[in-house]
Amino acid sequence: MTTPNIIVILADDLGFSDAGAFGGEIETPNLDRLAASGVRMSAFYATPRCSPSRAALLTGRESHSVGIGILTTDDRPHGYAGSLSLEVPTIAELLKARGYATALVGKWHLSSDISAPNETWPTRRGFDEFYGILPGASSYYRPPLYDGERRVDEQPSDDYYLTDDLSRRAADFVGRSAQQETPFFLYLSYTAPHWPLHAREADVASYRDRYRAGWDRLREERAERLHELGITPAVDSARDPEVSEWTDAADQEWEAERMAVYAAQVEIMDRGIGRVVATLEAHGVRDDTLIVFCSDNGACAEELPFSGRRMNPDICPPLTRDGIEVEVGNEPGIRPGPEAGYSSYGRPWAHLSNAPFRLYKRWVHEGGIASPFIANWPAGGIAGGAVAHAPAHITDIVPSILDAVGNPVQRPRASLLEIWREPASRDAPAERTLCWEHMGNAAARRGRFKLVREYGRPWELYDIDADRGETADIAAKDPGLVADLEAAWQRWAEASGVIPWDRVLEDFRQRGRAVPQ
Repeated sequence: MTTPNIIVILADDLGFSDAGAFGGEIETPNLDRLAASGVRMSAFYATPRCSPSRAALLTGRESHSVGIGILTTDDRPHGYAGSLSLEVPTIAELLKARGYATALVGKWHLSSDISAPNETWPTRRGFDEFYGILPGASSYYRPPLYDGERRVDEQPSDDYYLTDDLSRRAADFVGRSAQQETPFFLYLSYTAPHWPLHAREADVASYRDRYRAGWDRLREERAERLHELGITPAVDSARDPEVSEWTDAADQEWEAERMAVYAAQVEIMDRGIGRVVATLEAHGVRDDTLIVFCSDNGACAEELPFSGRRMNPDICPPLTRDGIEVEVGNEPGIRPGPEAGYSSYGRPWAHLSNAPFRLYKRWVHEGGIASPFIANWPAGGIAGGAVAHAPAHITDIVPSILDAVGNPVQRPRASLLEIWREPASRDAPAERTLCWEHMGNAAARRGRFKLVREYGRPWELYDIDADRGETADIAAKDPGLVADLEAAWQRWAEASGVIPWDRVLEDFRQRGRAVPQ
């Protein structure tokens, strides 16, 4: 077996059950093929927000400990730096030192200062090439693109679409690296399907009828397919009390349109992944390439516009390429899809995307942190089509990659490589404690039990093996376990540099700053 090429593909705000291989009705044939010849993980966790997940993915460290506790605002001296720490190497830096060609194509979102090139930019953090955007979101038709450290000022063409552009550039890097017979590391960090709802009519049309069925029936169908696929047991999936029944939806045609555009964004991303895999095959390096796919957090229930806040013009251009004013908001008068609209799909459809789980991005209940995960490496002995049920965390990706490339110095204890190769032998959850914190929301999982709370509310305890939907709180039945897991969480928080959320909020108030949403 030769030294493997490495491709890490990160979707942005993709729900746990959106892809076909995870029970979804969205067309994702390329991800489905990777799953069928690789391995899926049913209990893989990210963090509940984009920047922290990216920090954890690239360093193998808890995000708070490397400067990213919320997003990328520099909140020092009383908060987080908002930039990825220079004191910890990225996986790109580690692989570059081993002779790999390295590229980031897509979203960075790990620098507090994106006004001028500085030491926190991707080209200074181990990536030979960077092509994409620096902030957390952008228009798909008119993004603030950078090529290396140069802003791309050319006006995009009439048929420009960001996801297609990123897929093209990623495939180009793969092709060039394969021709040079150089091992390569590609971090393909899509912005899809993060808002805004932007997709071409040709990609949206086929989904309209599908989503006229409504979020209630489709959520039930997804839960059933997840059970049939062996990814989750039969889950008692609690309805979000803030989501109305589909029959009570005020404007079903507009609602269906929102989800149709979102689904198109996912399919376009999948199509791009297929383009990258086809390039691997064309150059004869497919078998020797480890491909890892996951999402940065659960589905996003954010409504636009944010109350009392104006968006950066790089994130939301005030005008289209034709000079038409861009309308921001989630209301039937603003059409999702075209460039002149800037919308999100809202809580009800996020409830579908996260089926069968509870809550969303930003929270640490299962809907905020459970991520679809696929690993595929034909020459690496990864099982075809199996599902691994051992809990794992996004911090495990770096040690798993180092294990795959045979790093003699940093061969890690948290590698997932053997689980991917023999998933059935590791189905029983290990007694490892995984912990999370985001904006005061907190959780700890050990084995089959998970302690979780929303900020300002009491701890809840769930038997995740029996109740992955987090519907039956058993905290009152086992106060000893609650105390034990709370103590473990507190030790983790102190070791990871978690700043108490009360302290962060007080600093925001004193400085007259808006609380992040």
